Parts: sequence; C-alpha cells; structure tokens
Amino acid sequence: MVIDLHTHSTASDGTQTPRELVREAADRGLSVLALTDHDSTAGWDEAAAEAAATGLTLVRGMELSCAHQGISIHLLSYLHDPDDPALLAEITHARRSRETRAQRIVELLSEDLPISYDDVLEQVADGATVGRPHIADALVASGAVGSRDEAFAQYLYTGSPYYARHYATDVVDAVRLVRAAGGVPVMAHPFAAKRGRVVPDSVVRAMTDAGLAGLEARHRDHDEQQTRHAMRLATALDLVTTGSSDYHGSGKVNRLAENTTHPEVLAVIEDQAGGVPVLRP
Repeated sequence: MVIDLHTHSTASDGTQTPRELVREAADRGLSVLALTDHDSTAGWDEAAAEAAATGLTLVRGMELSCAHQGISIHLLSYLHDPDDPALLAEITHARRSRETRAQRIVELLSEDLPISYDDVLEQVADGATVGRPHIADALVASGAVGSRDEAFAQYLYTGSPYYARHYATDVVDAVRLVRAAGGVPVMAHPFAAKRGRVVPDSVVRAMTDAGLAGLEARHRDHDEQQTRHAMRLATALDLVTTGSSDYHGSGKVNRLAENTTHPEVLAVIEDQAGGVPVLRP
C-alpha cells in the first residue's frame, strides 16, 4: 500500500487541480492520497469525486499556517470538520492576512521588477489561497526568473528585502483547534532547518500536551540527522511518524510518494479522527 499524506493542488499553491492531482496519484500507483492545501478545504469535493472514479482512497486534510515566537510552523490537519466555526474563523483570518502580505511583497518587488498584483492574481485559481508561490509564478511569467525555485532563492526567501510576515495561529492553539474540530494534527517537516529557524523540542512537547498526534519525520527537507531526531522524539513522546512528498505539481521538485507512510500509522490517524471519514472506493 503506497500512502502519501501531504500534497497540494491549485486550491492553494499546487499547479494541478484537485482532479488532476488525484488522477496522477492513481496513475502512478498510489493507494492513498491526502489533499492538504494551505489553510483551505476548497479542493475536497473535486478530489473526492475523482478519487471515487479512480478507486483511490482519499484522506481529506489541510496544512495550517502557524507560528511560535516568530518561527513559522506548518501543521497538517487530517479528517477535521471543515465547517467547524472556530477552525474556520482562524483559517479565514490567516487567508486574509496572506492576501495582505502578498500585496505588500508585490509592492516592494515592483520597485525593482516588472510585476503588479494583477499579474499575481492571474496565477491564482478561483478560491485558492494567495501565497508566495503565486508571486513566484508571476515573476516567471514576466521573465524576471526562470522558475519558482529561482524566484524563492533570489527574491522570496524568508528575510529577503522583499519579505513580509503574515498572521499565523500560535501552534499550540492550532493543535487544540484541530482536535476540537475532530481532526488529527501532525507537525509538518518539524526540523527542516533549510526552510528557516525551527522550534526546540520543548515546543513539540507542548504541542503533544495539547493533542499533537505525530511528526512528519520523512520529508525531502530533512537530512538524515533531522529525520533520526524526529523519529527519536516521536518515540519519546509516543507520537506516530509519517513520510510524505509535500507534492506541488510542477511548482517544486518534490515527486509523489517519494516518502510514504506506513498503513498502521494511517490506521491510528483514522481511529483518532472525529470530523470526516477516510473516503474509500
């Protein structure tokens, strides 16, 4: 059984529609796919329809934008109630802040590069969360850079002169919100220092006390030492560990199922969920 529990579609910053993403996963022989767009469940219905048509098992999820003392953290939420009022209000706040942030980044970029906010909006699918990848796509379209990776390396990295922050939920509060919505929270790429600062183990312990279920230990942005650290910490805290691709289509070099999750871990996640079920053919 091939299980990938972290992917993105055009409902956030992926390059494939939910339907195209599910179809590719099925064509590549995956058994189970989780759709985890940033601060959005807009792709769930389309993905569910295609999963039923292809025979793929679908885990509906989301990746929440969180923080702790200025450090960015991503939290995967699996099988939560998408209509939970408290969680919905929080992700709506985050989405609006992302839009304001994107406008500010473009304002700064436009002083040096041929880009406008309208150019960015042309890269955003209906209902999607505006983010830096869409700005990167606009820079590619303008000819300023050759790829998303180049755009991030030159202009959009954290701490660049064009960088701007956005609102992010405190990560311990986010864990509680996910649990209250019937979801199962797993910390995404927890020790990926190449992405920026990472939190100490004490924060992971606080998240665990709040209801954290697991750590995404096997991820492209973890080196061997970071993966081992995540595995050891998960064992110490009685957390599950997952492996995922963090696939974005052609937006990143990540490939579907380049890291996978054991079926027993999926069973634990499903057993803990109380929002929506896993969709099986």
